[in-house]
Amino acid sequence: MRLTCALVSLFLLAGCSSYRGDAEFIKPVPADRLLAFQEPVPGGGRIVVNRDMGGLGSGCYIAVHVDRQLAARIGTGEVASFEVPAGDRIVGIGIDEQDDTLCSMGRLRREKAAHVDSGQSEHFRIISDNREGFALREDAPTAK
Repeated sequence: MRLTCALVSLFLLAGCSSYRGDAEFIKPVPADRLLAFQEPVPGGGRIVVNRDMGGLGSGCYIAVHVDRQLAARIGTGEVASFEVPAGDRIVGIGIDEQDDTLCSMGRLRREKAAHVDSGQSEHFRIISDNREGFALREDAPTAK
């Protein structure tokens, strides 16, 4: 009986990990949740953030920050692009403070340094799993 309970628990926890969605299922973040960095910057580049699909936190938005400024509220299976000046940038994720549910009661602050070259894009991926919660990782562009 103990073995069965342990296996069922492990199976359920594994189901909380996120996974990269197929390109046809990834949707852009709606305009009303894109809050900054949407205007083209002469000589600038782009930061692209993709949130995985999965059960952990799927009912919550995550705040995406660029240079520590709130740039978007992103849901599961969504992607957002941000127009930024070329150079060193800070990309981060955090709790969506506009949320008034239990999702906004936790703690979350992850940041990564990014160097954006003129005319180039830097890609990031928001993942979640049952051990470390949410994480922000550098990513390769996805093929369409």
